Amino acid sequence: MGVFKDNMFNERQNASAKAKQVLLEKFKAKPAPDDPAVLARAAERLAIAEAREIRAAERRAIREAEAAKLAAEQAARELEAQARAAEEARLAIEQAARDLQRKAEQQAARDARYAARKARR
Repeated sequence: MGVFKDNMFNERQNASAKAKQVLLEKFKAKPAPDDPAVLARAAERLAIAEAREIRAAERRAIREAEAAKLAAEQAARELEAQARAAEEARLAIEQAARDLQRKAEQQAARDARYAARKARR
């Protein structure tokens, strides 16, 4: 077991006290709020914050414009789909009308053949 050296403890204690004193002096040496350097840093921070706000507003405007563009495109697609559906419905109605007319003509032809057979007898 080594010999206890008291001077090592005293050295550590003195170093700690000096470090605390340096920190205290550094804190006391803090510039006043009206110091030009402090004011310059505050102005710089304010300018950075304003620039950040401007960039954020620009990004919001771009997002809103893109959202409006997408909404317009979606509305155009929906209108096109409605027009397509209306055209398909019109074509289906025309086809059904043609089918009914053809069936009526076929029925009339059958009835005429039947009547002709009856008339021959």
